[in-house]
Amino acid sequence: MSVDRLPISVLLLARDETRDLEELLPALAFASEVVVVWDPRGDRAARDAAESMGARVFERTFDGFGPQRRFALARCTQDWVLWLDADERLAPETLPTLARAAALGSERPAMLLARRTTEFLGRPIHWCGWGDEWLPRLFTRAGAAFDDAPVHERVRVDGAATLRLGPFEIVHRSYRTWDDCVGKMVRYAHANAEKAWRAGRRASPLDVAVRPPLRFLRQYVLQLGFLDGAHGLLLCAFAAAQVFLKYAELWTRSRERPPA
Repeated sequence: MSVDRLPISVLLLARDETRDLEELLPALAFASEVVVVWDPRGDRAARDAAESMGARVFERTFDGFGPQRRFALARCTQDWVLWLDADERLAPETLPTLARAAALGSERPAMLLARRTTEFLGRPIHWCGWGDEWLPRLFTRAGAAFDDAPVHERVRVDGAATLRLGPFEIVHRSYRTWDDCVGKMVRYAHANAEKAWRAGRRASPLDVAVRPPLRFLRQYVLQLGFLDGAHGLLLCAFAAAQVFLKYAELWTRSRERPPA
């Protein structure tokens, strides 16, 4: 099989990421298909860009990352699935690893863990609790399922063996601009509040007052965020602000709709 057409479905979610899709999709020519699930509340240009570059695009209103990815996974057709975000990029040395995995076939459930590094305002972050992450990003489609979490969703592959076939590197180019930071802070705070509410958690004014500074101290001091310089300071401040918004929303919900 030609290395540029591996039996891999790339799974992507999109809303307004036109620039990211235009950068990412040409680098995914090795895959047999790219499945994009687009939120119709977003910029139509993102959908048009994906379609013009050969992706299979499906429309679904976003109701959480877990449900959205489950919908996308159900539309993948290849033996292997590569889970990426639009603002992530594969390192060049990763392609031979993907080819080796695809050559194994899919008779037995398997997954590969990717080492992901994240950038904040253009700089790689090494501390703040944002050090290298190991995430299951390539897996056999058979037996795979995403949970229903509205944020921080996870994939499970029943009976999967974790393979080590070579370098598997992803760079997460998130939070490129100040507007990106503010927008994601608000969205993730709301999603985390929704997740906590569904789990039966409630909040008090004490949570709103105490938890944000504790988050800042944990990331900036205990997790050595100060070693990332000014970028580390800003990141930890954003993290604390996100915690404030999360618990402020949770407290408001708790007052308006007390548990039965």
